[in-house]
Amino acid sequence: MEEQGIQDAAIFLMSIGEEEAAEVFKHLSPKEVQKLGEAISRTRGISRERVDQVMDKFTEEAASHSLLVSDTDNYVRSVLKRALGDDKASLLIDRILQGDDVTGIESLKWMDPLSVAELLRNEHPQIMATILVHLDFEQTAGILKHLTERTRNDVMLRIATLEGIQPTALKDLNEVLYRVLSGGDKVRKTTMGGVGTAAEIINLMGTAIEASVIDAIREHDGDLAQKIMDKMFVFEDLLKLDNKSMQTVLKEVSSDMLIIALKGATVELRELVLANMSSRAAESLREDLESRGPMRLSEVEGQQKEVLKIVRRLSDEGQVVLGGGGDDGFV
Repeated sequence: MEEQGIQDAAIFLMSIGEEEAAEVFKHLSPKEVQKLGEAISRTRGISRERVDQVMDKFTEEAASHSLLVSDTDNYVRSVLKRALGDDKASLLIDRILQGDDVTGIESLKWMDPLSVAELLRNEHPQIMATILVHLDFEQTAGILKHLTERTRNDVMLRIATLEGIQPTALKDLNEVLYRVLSGGDKVRKTTMGGVGTAAEIINLMGTAIEASVIDAIREHDGDLAQKIMDKMFVFEDLLKLDNKSMQTVLKEVSSDMLIIALKGATVELRELVLANMSSRAAESLREDLESRGPMRLSEVEGQQKEVLKIVRRLSDEGQVVLGGGGDDGFV
């Protein structure tokens, strides 16, 4: 459903002209701009019927809403949840309805991880943690890679134990980000941070750094480290997929990506992948794995992360089941 929505949005923006589309892009996040830009660049040969279908859908949606609503808070909640789903909308709803000015945070989202790391390097770890939980998990993981091991572990511990952001913390961010965030007594505590956030970020750091961070958190609080690990989904956890889910994943992963990712996998995981392919495809994959020479660990881990992104997307869409347990074979 999400992919369909992105495609519809791409077709709509291509239909309304450059100036109008540019105005729309001004109101989107960096990640939304990237997704829509990629969708537009991939779009080829759309039929008039498909364009008309998208425009009719937009017109119908626009006409179904009155310009004036009695309860604007509920209206915002309803629209965002319909557009983004409950999980994705909840974070934006908190930001919008609590009156945060997140201009500074939004500007960080357009910066490369190294630049953000340099900007925050001398700040207190608690301030860094409070800022980083506002960013995309992948960007945060990249930023943390550019910090010292001690600082990185300290920041991750604070992210993992962060139960929300108080108004006073938002006031501290004003000094760091040139008064771009505002706080006050009436501002509600946000729902950012916590074990789930820590697990998502650590997932994207790479095996060597991941182990160091988990060990540091374990020294502080063993139970907390275990909770984070329980939330994490790493490449070898593909073993937990049932056969049907594995086959769904393999349809979405390119052969070259799979070959590189499996270079760093256990024999058990390789065999599970091969067992869920046709005999011809499995034979070809075996030959490619044997003929491919040594590869850099960073390249292998990079492709494994890409596979995991696909798995998480398919899981969010309900197409695969994480944790598996099925035993249906290849058909």
